[in-house]
Amino acid sequence: MRVWPGTPYPLGATWDGVGVNFAIFSEHATRVELCLFDSVDAEVESVTIPLPEHTDMVWHGYLPDVRPGQLYGYRMHGPHAPHLGYRFNAHKLVLDPYTKVVGRTVRWDESLFGFKHGEDDTTFDDRDSAPFAPLAAVIDTSFTWGNDRPLRTPWHETLIYELHVRGFTKLNPHIPEPLRGTYLGLASEPAIRHLTGLGVTAVELMPVHHHLNDWHLAQRNLLRGYLLSLPTGQAVAGAMGVAPLTAKELNSGNTDAVQNALKNGGFVHNTPLWFYLLKEAEVRAAGNSLGELGSRIVAETLIGLIRFDPKSFLHAHGGGWDPSKGVKLANGDPIVTIRDLFEFAGLPS
Repeated sequence: MRVWPGTPYPLGATWDGVGVNFAIFSEHATRVELCLFDSVDAEVESVTIPLPEHTDMVWHGYLPDVRPGQLYGYRMHGPHAPHLGYRFNAHKLVLDPYTKVVGRTVRWDESLFGFKHGEDDTTFDDRDSAPFAPLAAVIDTSFTWGNDRPLRTPWHETLIYELHVRGFTKLNPHIPEPLRGTYLGLASEPAIRHLTGLGVTAVELMPVHHHLNDWHLAQRNLLRGYLLSLPTGQAVAGAMGVAPLTAKELNSGNTDAVQNALKNGGFVHNTPLWFYLLKEAEVRAAGNSLGELGSRIVAETLIGLIRFDPKSFLHAHGGGWDPSKGVKLANGDPIVTIRDLFEFAGLPS
């Protein structure tokens, strides 16, 4: 593969229509290697290229044969002296801090740590993190605007609306459901009609950041049920005669962090009850309601409260009430408003 000197600016991976310029800052690195990956499933780089130039603490190189969509990461060589703040470890693949797109998110594993997991953080871990590390991706940032031109609305006529893309579109019933929570949803006709109806002339989007779930946080969340001595979801399902979730159902749709926590914590066949009920609702009720086990628990809890609370409506007024009789005010009127509920409960309205 051809490698040219390139330029130290702009930082990151920049496609110019012919090739890609790679540039990354490091004041103390002694060597920087660009690692190219063939796919998100690749466990090792297909090509390793030492960046040929070092200008004002920026390492850079230009690859005329690379195209948008290319996945990549870096290996940074340099001193390992934690007591001085240097933690270079070329066994660990580094995500480009200037990337515009994360092409593969992290897959939590102990090899991602620069030190030996469970030991002092000044130790040195020599396991390769490439199979699990996040990868950056080269993108084409160009866009053909056609006949579109800036509106150039005068400042005294400008009304700027600041919004969060997901928050603005997720619950709007007029936006097509597949587009809710997305940029396309924000650009849809119902969203634009709403904004222009308010007199908005410009939209300012709140920052959108890549995020990941901390490995230990996912494990701690799954451990909560055990710490509270709650039975597992499988145990409760068995006691109630409900068909338990399969391993395939429990593993479906999880983030990498949750998937690793399930596997490493032994939770696939001994699943914490709270997680089990949420997953049951997701895979067996499409997230629209609780599943059979969750519904049974809620219903039996409410029934138990009504049956055994001497002050419940079931036992009020001398007993003899059943749901078919309904609940009415003292004068016989039905309860239809919040004020009615207050009156029924003996509270000031």
